[in-house]
Parts: sequence; structure tokens; C-alpha cells
Amino acid sequence: MLRVILGEKGTGKTKMLLDSVHAAVESEKGNVVFINNGARHILDVSHKIRLVDTSEFSVENYQEFYGLLSGILAQNFDVSYIFVDSITKIAKGSDEELEKFLEKANALCEKFEVQMAMTLSLAAQDASDKIKAFA
Repeated sequence: MLRVILGEKGTGKTKMLLDSVHAAVESEKGNVVFINNGARHILDVSHKIRLVDTSEFSVENYQEFYGLLSGILAQNFDVSYIFVDSITKIAKGSDEELEKFLEKANALCEKFEVQMAMTLSLAAQDASDKIKAFA
């Protein structure tokens, strides 16, 4: 299952995500992955969490990011939770491409029984119905 945390810049989305990361590492039996563009949260997460810096992989669009997610799951079948901070800083594309990515990522989560949460800097009232379905 995929969950999107919506909100404008400065509304505490990352703090909410990091709180969820810490709760998951304590309660989940599988591995927890935190994906971010850059290393700015390296000191904010436990050493038990696999931190992935997408800037090291030249991810440019939603298709490439979907490939990265698939690779993470193919490499490690014990992943139980994936957290993504600020999807639009990691990948670029149109609103339609974002919607298509969210649908594919949700299907990937369901297939491999993985929970995923990501932040999206967008006011809830400005989000499309397809995006709101994941909020």
C-alpha cells in the first residue's frame, strides 16, 4: 500500500515522515528503506535503516525512479517499508506522469507486500483526485 503525505512547503511533512521511519524501525520485522535526494537526513535516521541517496544514481524522472524502487525490491525480499522524502525533488515530470507513477508504485507495493510512504509538496486542495486517493 502506498500513502502520500500532502502539504505545502514548511508544513511538517518531513518531520511526520521521519517520525514514521523511527516507528517502523522499532515495529517492523523486515528492512526499512529511506530514500532521499541528498544526504541531509543521514544523522536523522537510525543506522538500522537503509538510506538511499538518489543523487548518486542520476534519477531524473518517474520511470527511472520506479526502476530504482524495483531494483531495491529485487535485491532484498525482506523490505517491509519504504519511505520517500519529497518525490518531486527526486523525479521530474508532468502531473499525469506523477499520477501514473503513483499507480504503478502502489501496484508494486501490493505485489511485494511492502508499505510505502512519500511526501509531496502540494496543497491538498490543489491535488488531483488520483493523487488524493493515495493521501
